[in-house]
Amino acid sequence: MHLQTLSPDAGLRLPRAEAALAATGLIGCIGDTAFGQRVIEQLNRLLPLCWWNVYRLLDDAPPQLRIGGCLGAEDCIATAFGDYSAGLYRQDPVLGLLRDHAAAGRAMMSHAHARELQPEHRRRIYSRHGLAERLSLAQPAEDGGLLMINLYRHERQQPFSDDERDALQQLGPLLLACAARHLALAPADAPGRPGALDRLTRREREVCDRLLRGWTHDGIAADLRLSATTVKTYRDRAFERLGIHHRNELFALAFDELRAVG
Repeated sequence: MHLQTLSPDAGLRLPRAEAALAATGLIGCIGDTAFGQRVIEQLNRLLPLCWWNVYRLLDDAPPQLRIGGCLGAEDCIATAFGDYSAGLYRQDPVLGLLRDHAAAGRAMMSHAHARELQPEHRRRIYSRHGLAERLSLAQPAEDGGLLMINLYRHERQQPFSDDERDALQQLGPLLLACAARHLALAPADAPGRPGALDRLTRREREVCDRLLRGWTHDGIAADLRLSATTVKTYRDRAFERLGIHHRNELFALAFDELRAVG
């Protein structure tokens, strides 16, 4: 097993073009009713996965599954998590390590192979569903406990490489922030703390949301049924309102707001 601290600002220093696209794509998933499925599709730009899930880990209660998604594998996430929360989580040695470190306010990442887990845990979760290994992310939740993310690789897939683990170490803070923000979304009529992007008009926000997903101007124009020139006009107005000049500054602004929430 391997445990390491996540750098809180590493998400802005991703070296590969695919990583940057995945990062903008993750932000664009927030608020989507298909958030779980869309996120695993974005993550597969960097590291192929079969499952991922988000859950809350409490000190005095079983873990609570919040989000899940699968790709190229049977969707048994709810079944597997039911077994896990029924008692197998108490056999998971990673949870204690993550809880101890996250209690100090640090976001953490761990890597575990199926063979490193207790026999019952390995048989009922990993062997039963063909899982080979897991990367886990953890950070303290604002309402107590830990926000946890698990990323699974199937036996048919190659083991996680050092480069893939390094990529997730950089992307991890953003992934945690996106999950926290998605879970924290209030109803549209509920009051909340306004952010910089909330100052935009509806059309400006629609254009910026799509820019954050990595869309081209022509793609945005087709989706919103506008001309490419009109899309650029809304972009320019939004950038002026936000005090920025380039798309990478928009991404940095959105990431800063996510970190403040998550």
